[in-house]
Amino acid sequence: MRVALAAAFSLLGSVPLLAQTPAPAAGQTVAPAQTATPAPAAAPAATPAPVAATQPAQVDDSDVGFDYSLPADWEFVAPPPAPKVTVPFPDAIGAKKGDACVEVVLTAKHGTPASVVVVMALPFACYGQSLKPGDLANFGSGAAEGLKQTFDITNPVEGNYTLGSHAVWIERAKGTPKGHPENPFTFEIACAVLEKGAACWMIMAADWPHLRDFQRSPVTLDGDTFAELVPRHSFVHDPQ
Repeated sequence: MRVALAAAFSLLGSVPLLAQTPAPAAGQTVAPAQTATPAPAAAPAATPAPVAATQPAQVDDSDVGFDYSLPADWEFVAPPPAPKVTVPFPDAIGAKKGDACVEVVLTAKHGTPASVVVVMALPFACYGQSLKPGDLANFGSGAAEGLKQTFDITNPVEGNYTLGSHAVWIERAKGTPKGHPENPFTFEIACAVLEKGAACWMIMAADWPHLRDFQRSPVTLDGDTFAELVPRHSFVHDPQ
């Protein structure tokens, strides 16, 4: 289970959201762009086609039994297309099971540098067995292994709270991209066991308002709706 979670949470480091155009080094100048010869006046442009609405940053996972939505200004990040794999004996490959059942069901970003939210789910019907509330810490802490591949992680702090009848395990840590200590982030992960599966909500927050968006967004667990994923004062180490 730790391996599957590590692979999923490593998306925070692999999604190309942190790239920015570097500023010129000290003493370095940027050559001005060449002035192009003015082109002849163009004919009036045609009326542009309407732009498709941006997909909201929300997830409704009926296989596990939860939904979650971020504020409207968060940008949904479409998953990359699945690679096509040709195998000589396709009938020999069975359905996925075990740790392979862990799926990333939402990725969203906001701001520059980008804060990133990843939501992942584990349907018990696929996994082959159910998890208990006592499994939460092990289920969630596997994410730390993926983080350490890309980030220098410090000061991890764990906590527990409840949303109705659901126990929630939470951890927060500080981190910086390897080789770039000037770019600090706060990492937070909250995990819960539901009737039909388990889920984890994770953020790499560039600032406190983005962490607040993650915590204060509504969530539904097994049909029970809560105004906030992490209610105020639920995490004892939350300075609020």
